[in-house]
Amino acid sequence: MRFHGFIFYLLWTFSLLARAQSTEFLALFNQGKTIYFQQCFVCHQMNGQGITNTYPPLAKSDFLSTDKKRSIRILCEGQTGPITVNGKQYDGTMPAMVLRDGEVAAVLTYVHNAWGNSNGIVTVNEVQEVRKQTAYPTYELLAAVNAYPPLPKPPAGFKLREVARLPMNGVRLASDGKGKNLFVLSGSGDVHRVEIATGQVRPVVFSRDYLVKNVGDQGGPVMVTGMTLDKEYRLYTVINQQNNATLPVQNFVTIYRSTEFNKVGDPVTMKPWFTTNYPGNSSYLHAAEHIGIGPDGYVYVSNGARTDGNESNGDTNYYQKGETEITACIWRLDPRHQPPMFEVYARGIRNVYGFTWSPLGEMFATENGPDAPAPEELNLIEQGKHYGFPYRFADWTKKAYAHTPEPPAGLEFTLPIPNMGPDGGFRGSPISSFDPHSCPGGIVWLGNDFPEAHRGTMLLTRFGNFIREPRDAGFDVLQIRLKKNSQALYEAGVHSFLAPLGRPIDIHQNGRGRVYILEYSRPTTPSLSYSMPGRIIELSVE
Repeated sequence: MRFHGFIFYLLWTFSLLARAQSTEFLALFNQGKTIYFQQCFVCHQMNGQGITNTYPPLAKSDFLSTDKKRSIRILCEGQTGPITVNGKQYDGTMPAMVLRDGEVAAVLTYVHNAWGNSNGIVTVNEVQEVRKQTAYPTYELLAAVNAYPPLPKPPAGFKLREVARLPMNGVRLASDGKGKNLFVLSGSGDVHRVEIATGQVRPVVFSRDYLVKNVGDQGGPVMVTGMTLDKEYRLYTVINQQNNATLPVQNFVTIYRSTEFNKVGDPVTMKPWFTTNYPGNSSYLHAAEHIGIGPDGYVYVSNGARTDGNESNGDTNYYQKGETEITACIWRLDPRHQPPMFEVYARGIRNVYGFTWSPLGEMFATENGPDAPAPEELNLIEQGKHYGFPYRFADWTKKAYAHTPEPPAGLEFTLPIPNMGPDGGFRGSPISSFDPHSCPGGIVWLGNDFPEAHRGTMLLTRFGNFIREPRDAGFDVLQIRLKKNSQALYEAGVHSFLAPLGRPIDIHQNGRGRVYILEYSRPTTPSLSYSMPGRIIELSVE
């Protein structure tokens, strides 16, 4: 009996230990999944398969399984130079991730045990031991390296001021144009109000309170980059989420609109206003990215390509036929109807992050190009026109890829506005429109509240390159001066206006000769981390 009792005691003890380990593993795994989709999936993709020839796969990765300590070191210190993963060579740069020891352990536990990997738990003690041997032996030192840089020198006649340092990575700015408050959107769908005079930041709405669980437990990551306010001071946000419950995997787009105001007048209580869906993609999903109110009162939404260049990815869980009728285009919605009337306004647009209108009602949009080194674009968007994707990029007449499809017979393309220099990618001859991979983002039109020399120009942000190039591109604000050539087509004089900046992602006017620039993060080159949140900078007339 004593022997049997002892055996029972051992089994009971082992069961408790296994349960404790299982609880620890699940907690780390779930925390790590959240961090992965906040910080990592843009490069390594939702299913960890990476991007061919650019970012190495994490799924079923021999690089991971053979050396756990190496994966810890890369997160804590970064990685530059050639590596071989699953028999293929990659030569890029991964910045150090500014994560605390517990966060590193969590995200690596997720990565080491997702998508066919089964490499066990990564503990906080393991992270601490490896971090001590890196160039940044403490989290505090790494964070210090990623400190906020000094403000750049403002252009003549302007001054710069730091308005607020943000508690999260902001992706979009909006306001009522009256100069008192800004609203900043995070990638998770949370919205904070920023008091311009004091820099006070406080939450207004949380995505957890309004996000409809269209996809239940089968949901992929939430992707949010669209926000605006209308003339009635109603707040709009655009939410993308993949549904893995039915095949092929679907991407759900929901536009939410506020229905109430709180005691201080902020728009709150977000409700679904419009929803649609189309096939998702595990490698690329630029999705619905920007929303704005046009001078005609219509709501415009840029919905990006679901592919890099109309390719299939070989995963039968996903749709294999490239773009659909409502991807790679700009939508227009009539808010006078409920539900709003929907139409496709323009097509052939890969990935618009920002658009604005001139006083004449002309719509101008920035566009991010493919992994192939085609120029990023600035386009005059006109109803019914086609801007080339996926048949051509910028002004290229050659195919970007072997899989680039032939255009339908008779389809006419509208070319980007040529950059006539001297900056933004100009190298002695025009380029259509900016450096490859410089990631043009938000864009604004400067009106009569600015000095005469700057009226009628546009300012646009460039987030900065992800893909390694011989030179860093972006991390700045460009000024665009338009004029028409002998064919009555626009050409752009492009001047560097403000640099360097920490991955500027959006730019917004808020009246009285003031422009607000949203820095996504702090470092001003791709060699450092972009996980630390950025700030809001005010550019105003002296």
